[in-house]
Amino acid sequence: MSLKEKIQTDIKKAMQQKDDLQVSVLRMLMAAVFNKEKEKRAKLSKTEEFEKLDELSQLTDEETIEVISSENKKRKDSIEQYEKGNRQDLADKEKKEMEILMNYLPEQMSEEEIRKIVKEKIEELGASTPQDIGKVMGALMPQLKGKAEGTMVNKIIQEELKE
Repeated sequence: MSLKEKIQTDIKKAMQQKDDLQVSVLRMLMAAVFNKEKEKRAKLSKTEEFEKLDELSQLTDEETIEVISSENKKRKDSIEQYEKGNRQDLADKEKKEMEILMNYLPEQMSEEEIRKIVKEKIEELGASTPQDIGKVMGALMPQLKGKAEGTMVNKIIQEELKE
Protein backbone atom coordinates (compact mmCIF):
# COMPACT_ATOMS: atom_id res chain seq x y z
CA MET A 1 0.00 0.00 0.00
CA SER A 2 1.43 3.36 -0.99
CA LEU A 3 1.60 6.24 1.44
CA LYS A 4 -1.09 8.07 -0.53
CA GLU A 5 -3.43 5.06 -0.27
CA LYS A 6 -2.73 4.84 3.48
CA ILE A 7 -3.73 8.49 3.91
CA GLN A 8 -6.94 7.93 1.94
CA THR A 9 -7.77 4.88 4.08
CA ASP A 10 -7.08 6.86 7.24
CA ILE A 11 -9.43 9.63 6.05
CA LYS A 12 -12.23 7.06 5.81
CA LYS A 13 -11.43 5.69 9.29
CA ALA A 14 -11.34 9.21 10.77
CA MET A 15 -14.71 9.99 9.15
CA GLN A 16 -16.23 6.84 10.66
CA GLN A 17 -14.81 7.79 14.07
CA LYS A 18 -16.06 11.37 13.61
CA ASP A 19 -12.57 12.78 14.28
CA ASP A 20 -13.08 16.18 12.65
CA LEU A 21 -9.53 17.45 13.18
CA GLN A 22 -7.92 14.38 11.65
CA VAL A 23 -10.35 14.42 8.70
CA SER A 24 -9.58 18.08 8.13
CA VAL A 25 -5.79 17.65 8.31
CA LEU A 26 -5.74 14.56 6.09
CA ARG A 27 -8.02 16.17 3.50
CA MET A 28 -5.72 19.19 3.42
CA LEU A 29 -2.78 16.83 2.99
CA MET A 30 -4.48 14.99 0.12
CA ALA A 31 -5.23 18.33 -1.56
CA ALA A 32 -1.52 19.20 -1.33
CA VAL A 33 -0.62 15.79 -2.80
CA PHE A 34 -3.09 16.24 -5.67
CA ASN A 35 -1.71 19.72 -6.37
CA LYS A 36 1.80 18.29 -6.53
CA GLU A 37 0.58 15.58 -8.92
CA LYS A 38 -1.02 18.22 -11.15
CA GLU A 39 2.24 20.14 -11.14
CA LYS A 40 4.15 16.99 -12.08
CA ARG A 41 1.63 16.17 -14.80
CA ALA A 42 1.93 19.66 -16.30
CA LYS A 43 5.71 19.26 -16.53
CA LEU A 44 5.41 15.78 -18.03
CA SER A 45 2.71 16.77 -20.54
CA LYS A 46 5.32 18.64 -22.55
CA THR A 47 7.49 15.56 -23.01
CA GLU A 48 5.42 12.39 -22.55
CA GLU A 49 2.65 10.65 -24.46
CA PHE A 50 -0.88 11.42 -23.30
CA GLU A 51 -1.76 7.78 -22.48
CA LYS A 52 1.10 7.47 -19.97
CA LEU A 53 0.47 10.77 -18.14
CA ASP A 54 -1.88 9.41 -15.47
CA GLU A 55 0.55 6.69 -14.47
CA LEU A 56 3.66 8.88 -14.61
CA SER A 57 2.13 11.80 -12.71
CA GLN A 58 1.44 9.70 -9.59
CA LEU A 59 3.73 10.69 -6.73
CA THR A 60 6.18 8.18 -5.34
CA ASP A 61 6.26 7.66 -1.57
CA GLU A 62 9.42 9.83 -1.43
CA GLU A 63 7.64 12.68 -3.23
CA THR A 64 4.63 12.27 -0.93
CA ILE A 65 6.96 12.49 2.08
CA GLU A 66 8.33 15.76 0.65
CA VAL A 67 4.77 17.14 0.50
CA ILE A 68 4.11 16.03 4.10
CA SER A 69 7.40 17.57 5.25
CA SER A 70 6.48 20.82 3.55
CA GLU A 71 3.07 20.89 5.25
CA ASN A 72 4.72 20.05 8.57
CA LYS A 73 7.17 22.93 8.15
CA LYS A 74 4.25 25.30 7.49
CA ARG A 75 2.73 24.22 10.81
CA LYS A 76 6.01 24.76 12.62
CA ASP A 77 6.33 28.28 11.18
CA SER A 78 2.71 29.05 12.11
CA ILE A 79 3.28 27.88 15.68
CA GLU A 80 6.22 30.28 16.02
CA GLN A 81 4.17 33.17 14.68
CA TYR A 82 1.14 32.42 16.84
CA GLU A 83 3.29 32.15 19.96
CA LYS A 84 4.94 35.49 19.17
CA GLY A 85 1.47 36.99 18.79
CA ASN A 86 0.27 35.49 22.09
CA ARG A 87 -2.30 33.28 20.35
CA GLN A 88 -1.74 30.07 22.25
CA ASP A 89 -5.13 28.69 21.19
CA LEU A 90 -4.11 28.79 17.51
CA ALA A 91 -0.61 27.51 18.28
CA ASP A 92 -2.12 24.52 20.10
CA LYS A 93 -4.34 23.71 17.11
CA GLU A 94 -1.30 23.82 14.80
CA LYS A 95 0.60 21.53 17.19
CA LYS A 96 -2.23 18.98 17.05
CA GLU A 97 -2.19 19.14 13.24
CA MET A 98 1.59 18.68 13.28
CA GLU A 99 1.22 15.56 15.46
CA ILE A 100 -1.15 14.05 12.90
CA LEU A 101 1.25 14.82 10.04
CA MET A 102 4.20 13.33 11.95
CA ASN A 103 2.47 9.93 11.80
CA TYR A 104 3.12 9.85 8.05
CA LEU A 105 6.77 10.90 8.14
CA PRO A 106 9.68 8.55 8.66
CA GLU A 107 11.13 8.62 12.15
CA GLN A 108 13.29 11.69 12.55
CA MET A 109 16.99 11.16 13.21
CA SER A 110 18.49 12.25 16.52
CA GLU A 111 21.03 15.06 16.69
CA GLU A 112 23.78 12.52 17.49
CA GLU A 113 22.97 10.44 14.40
CA ILE A 114 22.95 13.54 12.19
CA ARG A 115 26.24 14.75 13.70
CA LYS A 116 27.89 11.36 12.98
CA ILE A 117 26.76 11.43 9.34
CA VAL A 118 27.82 15.09 8.99
CA LYS A 119 31.31 14.32 10.34
CA GLU A 120 31.68 11.41 7.91
CA LYS A 121 30.56 13.53 4.95
CA ILE A 122 32.86 16.42 5.91
CA GLU A 123 35.77 13.99 6.08
CA GLU A 124 34.78 12.37 2.77
CA LEU A 125 34.53 15.74 0.99
CA GLY A 126 37.61 17.21 2.67
CA ALA A 127 35.61 20.23 3.83
CA SER A 128 37.34 22.40 6.40
CA THR A 129 36.06 25.98 6.24
CA PRO A 130 32.64 27.64 6.63
CA GLN A 131 32.76 28.29 2.86
CA ASP A 132 32.26 24.54 2.38
CA ILE A 133 28.84 24.51 4.12
CA GLY A 134 26.93 24.60 0.82
CA LYS A 135 28.97 21.74 -0.63
CA VAL A 136 28.35 19.56 2.44
CA MET A 137 24.62 20.47 2.58
CA GLY A 138 24.23 19.64 -1.11
CA ALA A 139 25.82 16.24 -0.60
CA LEU A 140 23.90 15.39 2.58
CA MET A 141 20.33 16.56 2.03
CA PRO A 142 19.35 13.97 -0.61
CA GLN A 143 20.54 11.29 1.84
CA LEU A 144 18.70 12.82 4.83
CA LYS A 145 15.55 14.06 3.09
CA GLY A 146 12.50 13.45 5.26
CA LYS A 147 14.60 12.04 8.09
CA ALA A 148 16.14 15.29 9.33
CA GLU A 149 15.25 18.95 9.12
CA GLY A 150 17.48 21.07 6.91
CA THR A 151 17.87 23.74 9.59
CA MET A 152 19.17 21.17 12.07
CA VAL A 153 21.60 19.72 9.51
CA ASN A 154 22.82 23.22 8.58
CA LYS A 155 23.36 24.13 12.25
CA ILE A 156 25.40 20.97 12.86
CA ILE A 157 27.50 21.51 9.73
CA GLN A 158 28.25 25.08 10.83
CA GLU A 159 29.30 23.86 14.28
CA GLU A 160 31.53 21.16 12.82
CA LEU A 161 33.23 23.46 10.32
CA LYS A 162 33.95 26.18 12.92
CA GLU A 163 36.24 23.94 14.93
